[in-house]
Amino acid sequence: MEPIKVHAGVVVPLDRADVDTDQIIPKQFLKRIERTGYGPYLFWDWRMNADGTAKADFVLNQPRYQGASILVTRQNFGCGSSREHAAWALRDYGIRVVLAPSFADIFRENADQNGIAALQLAADDIATLLARAVAEAPLQLTVDVAHGTVSDAQGVVARFELDEFRRMCLTEGLDRIGLTLRHEGDIRSYERKRWPALAGR
Repeated sequence: MEPIKVHAGVVVPLDRADVDTDQIIPKQFLKRIERTGYGPYLFWDWRMNADGTAKADFVLNQPRYQGASILVTRQNFGCGSSREHAAWALRDYGIRVVLAPSFADIFRENADQNGIAALQLAADDIATLLARAVAEAPLQLTVDVAHGTVSDAQGVVARFELDEFRRMCLTEGLDRIGLTLRHEGDIRSYERKRWPALAGR
């Protein structure tokens, strides 16, 4: 997993609450076995017309938000089904940070496991950032995961809390497999003691 310590990027505002995972990546696209290739279908039903042409009024289709890597949205982002594909689609599109007042627990865990920092900010801070992302587009922000700050060119504009375990995993690029492999030496030592006949294999 790619670590995320400090990330600077353009903000895209999604001023909607209760965005569920079927809206993030609709069910008809859950046919791949790889983690990649989902980006083009992110928010498909909101981004595209029935004939496959882009809806000009949807934020991700607007030129001023092209290349955005920080998504700012409302509360309860990622609710609905537990599909990890939602995190895969966001990551494949290029989103590295999602800022919201609250997240569905399973989505936040899936984001953590895929190198996306899903960070909880105060609702007032989110409202301010949503307004600025429209008025000042393309708004550039820097998110410091290590120190819990969101900054613009003038300085810190918001702060967030993050427990030390999540902070360590994000900044060191550790998913659950990576965490386990940090103890590879101990695991091998145990296996040699438990199954000595397999020690040389």
